[in-house]
Amino acid sequence: MNIILLGPPGAGKGTQAGMLVEERGMVQLSTGDMLRAARTSGTEMGKIVADVMDRGELVTDEIVIGLIREQLDTAKGNGFIFDGFPRTLAQADALGALLAEKGASLDAVIEMQVDDETLVKRIVNRAAEAAAAGQPVRADDNEDSVRIRLMEYYKKTAPLIGYYHAKGNLTSIDGLGEIAEVKAAIAGVLG
Repeated sequence: MNIILLGPPGAGKGTQAGMLVEERGMVQLSTGDMLRAARTSGTEMGKIVADVMDRGELVTDEIVIGLIREQLDTAKGNGFIFDGFPRTLAQADALGALLAEKGASLDAVIEMQVDDETLVKRIVNRAAEAAAAGQPVRADDNEDSVRIRLMEYYKKTAPLIGYYHAKGNLTSIDGLGEIAEVKAAIAGVLG
C-alpha cells in the first residue's frame, strides 16, 4: 500500500507516519530526511544534493524524484508513506509517472485537516514547553514563522487537495484530534 499524508506543518504527519512504519511495516519517505541522508551518503546523487545545498540553492524536482526513485528501488517494506512529498502539482504528476513505471499505484491520499489558529497555538506551545524543559526548539517555531510556513503550504501544496480529489483517492480527516483519534481515522481509511 502506498499513501500520501498531506497537511500543513505541525499537523502531525511525521507522528502518524512513524506509527504506520512501526505497526504496518511501511517505509516512510520524508524528503527532508532523504536529502540529509543523501548529502552525506557519498553516492552520485548525494554529491549532487550536497553541491546544490552547499550553494544555498533549493533542490530541483528532478533531484527529489531521483531520491524517491532510489528509495522505491531499494527500500523494503509493506508500501510507502510519502511525507512532505509531493509538494507541488508537477511533483504529483512525476510521482504518478514514477509509480506507474514501477508497476505500483497510489492507494490513498489522506489530508490531515487542521484549524490554522489551533495549529499555530499547538506549535508555539510545544516549542515553549520544549524550551522550558531544555530540549532543542526549531528556530522557526514562533507565531510569525509558523504563519509564513502555513502561507507557503497553502500557496504551493494545497492545490494537491483538489488534484487528488479529482483523481478519486483523497480522504480528509480531522488532524487536530488526540494522536490516538487521528491514528484510528487513518486506520479507517487504510482498512
